[in-house]
Amino acid sequence: MRLHELSPAAGSRQKPTRKGQGIGSGIGKTAGRGHKGQKARSGGSVRRGFEGGQMPLYRRIPKRGFTNTLREEMAIVNLSDLKRLEAGTEVTPEILYQEGIVRKRSLKIKLLGKGELDRPLFVKVHGASKSAVEKVAAAGGKVEVI
Repeated sequence: MRLHELSPAAGSRQKPTRKGQGIGSGIGKTAGRGHKGQKARSGGSVRRGFEGGQMPLYRRIPKRGFTNTLREEMAIVNLSDLKRLEAGTEVTPEILYQEGIVRKRSLKIKLLGKGELDRPLFVKVHGASKSAVEKVAAAGGKVEVI
């Protein structure tokens, strides 16, 4: 078999519908566009949200609030989540991801003070609350902000 002998399987390729090829074709004359009007013309289409010149809905309703573009999303880890780790462990974002405490590897991690800690841990995170730092220190561990 040679390259020029290749052909698609029978019935797998269908010729495109040729619109406007006489009234006997079923899609002749107006070619499925109906009679007159903006959408019957060439290039005649309206943008999304256009309401025929009426003030569109997205401009009629009041606007509230804003989106802070500088917001950094952080994964939150509570002290109660660290109970499953061994005493003396160096807790890094990679270990938190491997243990399933954090779902996304790309997020920065903030340690919060919810719950109690009964073992010394050496925690390296991107942010920590004051109460979390105090509780880790009270348990004999240390928090380092990366």
